[in-house]
Amino acid sequence: MTSWQGRNVTVAGLGVSGVSAARALAGLGAVVTVVDGGDGETHRARAAELAEAGITARLGDAETLPEGTDLVVTSPGWKPTSPLFAAAAAAGVDVVGDVEIAWRLRGPDAAPWLAITGTNGKTTTTQMLASILAAAGLRTAAVGNIGTPIVDVVLEGDDAYDVLAVELSSYQLHWAPSLRAHSAAVLNLAPDHLDWHGSMEAYAADKGRVYEGNQVACVYNVADKATEDLVREADVEEGCRAIGFTLNAPAPSQLGVVDGILVDRAFVPDRQKQAQELAEVADVRPPAPHNIANALAAAGLARAYGVPATAVREGLRAFRPDAHRIEHVADVDGVAYVDDSKATNTHATQASLAAYESIVWIAGGLAKGATFDELVAGAAARLRGVVLIGADRALIREALARHAPEVPVVDLDRTDTGAMSEAVRQAARLARPGDTVLMAPACASMDMFTNYNKRGDAFAAAVRELGASA
Repeated sequence: MTSWQGRNVTVAGLGVSGVSAARALAGLGAVVTVVDGGDGETHRARAAELAEAGITARLGDAETLPEGTDLVVTSPGWKPTSPLFAAAAAAGVDVVGDVEIAWRLRGPDAAPWLAITGTNGKTTTTQMLASILAAAGLRTAAVGNIGTPIVDVVLEGDDAYDVLAVELSSYQLHWAPSLRAHSAAVLNLAPDHLDWHGSMEAYAADKGRVYEGNQVACVYNVADKATEDLVREADVEEGCRAIGFTLNAPAPSQLGVVDGILVDRAFVPDRQKQAQELAEVADVRPPAPHNIANALAAAGLARAYGVPATAVREGLRAFRPDAHRIEHVADVDGVAYVDDSKATNTHATQASLAAYESIVWIAGGLAKGATFDELVAGAAARLRGVVLIGADRALIREALARHAPEVPVVDLDRTDTGAMSEAVRQAARLARPGDTVLMAPACASMDMFTNYNKRGDAFAAAVRELGASA
């Protein structure tokens, strides 16, 4: 474990992870300064709380490196090109993230990490994994990018947990050079956060860091060759295995699906001739294709840790997904209404659209530089109609005109929060019994709502209003 006594540490950012790291390191004897470009009421309140713990907060200047700094700890969202980091590089000072700090704070008998990353599905898969581990009687927690600062969890002590399910973003992996997981999974790769990483190659390379030093298994997506390529490029411990997951019948060293059954041909005595039943597709909620893939990835990591097949089934049955993730809201007049507000990019929305046969799609928001031709072309045959909302809806409308010109489109020229009620009413007008009205926007929400949760809440409220008037 690193000695922190007397070290001059600068923490970048007054967010949750920054405050967590600052308190932890100050408690271990470091001299901590937190810097943040903001100087509002919230920033000052947090600075005052930190001052009570002996931590200095410098507000309104996020660019100048405090004198005497010998380590910078960054919050995940800070770009590598930030002036503060350029100043650190010029001074020969390392920059690391909260995950790296947590890894360095672990004791010799700390719980191993089962790590999960990918463009989409990270949170659901991490929660599924934690549910499976708990069903096996293990003391565990879903931590990391999922909301619980991992530094806080590590400081609970080596004997607090048997194993941790750790969700990691590409940001966190970029700043965690020492991380060495027991086993790890990359669920999928699609363009995202390229403004932060600079290129798709850099983004993929940061995701691939999760495999470095793996001890037992590198779990990859058979349908996404880029994830297998990352396994091939990783420097792992001798004996570490590549384990694939697929929605088809699995080959040896894979987990997959046979006749509605999730099966394991990776962690059985004879991979060539044997397969172990883990669960039924019906045990996965919701049983959409991308969510079954999530379940297989979680099962692969759990099996790598030695969890019995019965615990996989029990854990998947016990799991309930978070709100706004392909969540069934209600049935009204024979039409299902589904909230997937968490689908904020085209990759997530593609998976959501693939889960239903006949769809009235509510889409739009802030595109974040995305294009929609591939998404629309792939889903055209499933679309009964489309209702567009949000600032960048024209981009989706143009893709629909090119690839699905026969599909009816309602273009709502509104970005106020009340537009969602109108969108649901228009979707109900287009839908027929047996259809699914799917709110999977493929865009960020901040043009109309505070976040995707508020957008999903607005959709659910509109559906309930529709049901009450039916």
